[in-house]
Amino acid sequence: MVKPLPSETAASAGWDLDAIVADLRRSREVLHNIRHKGSVRELPSRRALAEVVEHLSAALFPTHFGATDLTDESIDYFVGASLGQALSALAEQIRRGLRFGPAQVEAETGLEAKAAEITRTFAHQLPDIRALLVSDLQAAYEGDPAATSFAEILLSYPGVVAVLHYRLAHALHRLGVPFLARLISKIAHSQTGIDIHPAAEIGSGFFIDHGTGVVIGETAIIGNHVRLYHSVTLGAKRFAVDETGALIKGKPRHPIVEDDVVIYAGATVLGRITIGRGAVIGGNAWVTQDVAPGAVLLKAASD
Repeated sequence: MVKPLPSETAASAGWDLDAIVADLRRSREVLHNIRHKGSVRELPSRRALAEVVEHLSAALFPTHFGATDLTDESIDYFVGASLGQALSALAEQIRRGLRFGPAQVEAETGLEAKAAEITRTFAHQLPDIRALLVSDLQAAYEGDPAATSFAEILLSYPGVVAVLHYRLAHALHRLGVPFLARLISKIAHSQTGIDIHPAAEIGSGFFIDHGTGVVIGETAIIGNHVRLYHSVTLGAKRFAVDETGALIKGKPRHPIVEDDVVIYAGATVLGRITIGRGAVIGGNAWVTQDVAPGAVLLKAASD
């Protein structure tokens, strides 16, 4: 946080701060007000959400992301403490994020009750989320000959870090707090260079090898046991607009990737097309039409 200069120092500098501050207030409040509904000041915090993800990661994988000296006697206490910290902080962030959700709750008491309900539901989903993450770890171990252990994968593979964030963010997105989910996905993006929209649907056993530059769009659907390499894009080919020319939000526009597909580095797959089960897309391919199940595509395929 930037510390303001002492007032006497600022005044002596001759910068006419009172006038500038007044003009900035006028910009914020009158001329260029960009606050939600023109008034919402209380926003979710990326820093708080990053800490929530850290505590959740420690609860899901305590010997990897938690303490180094855990024993059979202490591990459950550690998990409980980590969950307690994570869920309390998450409930507050959900309360703030609900003002930006599809079903907005106006009353403060309503926000608190709804946030508690969502947090409780999310918490009970954590065992299933962990099961999905273990399937992702298994896919990484089986898909990368350089992998020597699950611990190595969990602690050093950026693709796994991004998918962990995605699994948590996707659950929150489905529970009605898309703003928070988006922030969590962007925390992972800044850490790993992998951009997965939390609304995308991704099956079990998902592996992103190397990972940097991967982009998975909002309406993408990915099946089970899919493997992507770095710089793969699952993007939109074009954007639908209404009669005024404004973009239509949420329209399906990203690919469907069926089970057991492999997409190699640099491939770009665009539009609401289907990559059939067991297909292989070669590196740097440009794909804008359906690919048949089991096909091997080594060059560009477009309409």
